[in-house]
Amino acid sequence: MSYQVLARKWRPRRFTELVGQEHVVRALSHALDGGRIHHAFLFTGTRGVGKTTIARIFAKSLNCERGPTSDPCGTCGACTEIDAGRFVDLLEIDAASNTGIDNVRELIDNAQYAPARGAYKVYLIDEVHMLSKAAFNALLKTLEEPPPHVKFLLATTDPQRLPVTVLSRCIKFNLKRLTPEQIVGQMRHILGAEGIVFEDEAIDVLSRAADGSLRDGLSLLDQAIAHGGGALRAGEVHAMLGTVERARVRVLLDALVAHDAGALLAEIERIAEFAPDFAQVLDELAGLLHRVQLAQLVAGTGDDATQALAARIDPREIQLYYQVAITGRRDLALAPTARVGFEMALLRMLAFAPAGPGGGARAAVPAASSGAAAAAAAFASHGAPAPASQPPRAVKPDATHESSRVVPFAAPQAPVAPASVPAPVHAAPAQRIAAPAASMMPLDVGDWPDLVRRADLGGPVGQLAMHAVLVGVDGDTLRLGIKASHEHFVSPPIAAQLEKRLGETIGRIVRIRIEKADTAAQTPADHHARQQASRQQAAHDGLRDDPLVQSLIDTFDARIVRDSVRPLEK
Repeated sequence: MSYQVLARKWRPRRFTELVGQEHVVRALSHALDGGRIHHAFLFTGTRGVGKTTIARIFAKSLNCERGPTSDPCGTCGACTEIDAGRFVDLLEIDAASNTGIDNVRELIDNAQYAPARGAYKVYLIDEVHMLSKAAFNALLKTLEEPPPHVKFLLATTDPQRLPVTVLSRCIKFNLKRLTPEQIVGQMRHILGAEGIVFEDEAIDVLSRAADGSLRDGLSLLDQAIAHGGGALRAGEVHAMLGTVERARVRVLLDALVAHDAGALLAEIERIAEFAPDFAQVLDELAGLLHRVQLAQLVAGTGDDATQALAARIDPREIQLYYQVAITGRRDLALAPTARVGFEMALLRMLAFAPAGPGGGARAAVPAASSGAAAAAAAFASHGAPAPASQPPRAVKPDATHESSRVVPFAAPQAPVAPASVPAPVHAAPAQRIAAPAASMMPLDVGDWPDLVRRADLGGPVGQLAMHAVLVGVDGDTLRLGIKASHEHFVSPPIAAQLEKRLGETIGRIVRIRIEKADTAAQTPADHHARQQASRQQAAHDGLRDDPLVQSLIDTFDARIVRDSVRPLEK
């Protein structure tokens, strides 16, 4: 018995078997069950999303011996013949190869005759946009007033090329591209029914390669099963598609986070051995960065490995890497080679990274320079600042030295337990800064809004600080109050980043504790809003009092549009 490809074997035969397109199924089902069936339907959408499949199921629903019904039996003569492709009253026409007026005239002549077997004669015209202008004109009259026993089902991937006169005579359904999750679900169902062993990453890779088309995804699945000798394994799927395993992409990101150019280039060399599509590797890196950022900002998202990465990287650095990845992908075609463009994109991330591991200050330290390196090693080993007579300072890299590895002054912080508001929570200790005995002196914060300004915070960390109020100071712990309306800014990685940045600004170890604040508390954001409102009012009053403006108001009954007035920037 000949092998039947998965895309044909698993083609849906009922509306309930369709993947996605619920909006289309709902409308057609209501029309069939309610007896309000239009004479012409237009199905649009990209390839492989179910246009002709839905049209065939609809034709079966019209001609089923129990019909018209939204749930055809699948066993009567009409249903079985439509499934087999030999039902005489379902005429499928490929407009791509039958574009002329003669083909349409033949269709119009045949439409006058009653159906031979079923209740309706159904014309399914695929890629209808390929018909010539003369063919469309010949079809219009019949399309507008067809015999009662005729239904037209039109399908196209390019509805913009259809004349408006045709569009106005049809009920139009726009089929959506399938999501990777929908494609993954169908692949899992098929592989389970076929008894084929598979790995999750392999299905994920195939679902993304399908690009919204389930038919393309099943064709790739067929190819991958043959490539793997009857099984579906991630490594073999990556080899077949010329893509890179996710573990390799994580190694790239680890090297970026460590600011280790040597390790980064070594991993690029290993990846290049597989002759991958470097644009796809940048896509994978951008996807990983997206997942890490979600883990930073949305509690409970991401696996353990992603959470660990999230705790080590400044959220702003994630945004920088992501932007470089997507712009680097666009610029690959302009590079001397795809690999050169890929390398430069990752080296650009390294060159413009504002901070070292965890987002802290970084410095390139020669291996022979034992002072700062020893301090970093001592901190990494014992979790305490190494004694020093002066605060650590960056050492310029020696171009002649054999090592250019970037060494941080402090070990990356550990992942932290989720914080909850309003109950007081302790964020993970911030990256510690080597300091003398001054760390034992009372903590002097000064003006809280001014401290936030001096810390030059941005992104989610800045939002948390701007909407916090300083409740009090207990030793080296800042008690920060957050209003209930701003609790969504609180997450363990962001709190840890705020600890680190405030500690750098003050010059000593700082911890923070999040509490619930009174709704009347004045935050830096409130202070900033009052200042902005005051400046806005002053700008409006100054413009209103200007003699020239007063003359325009008096002469022409002019008025000042308040929202158009902007205060001058300092």
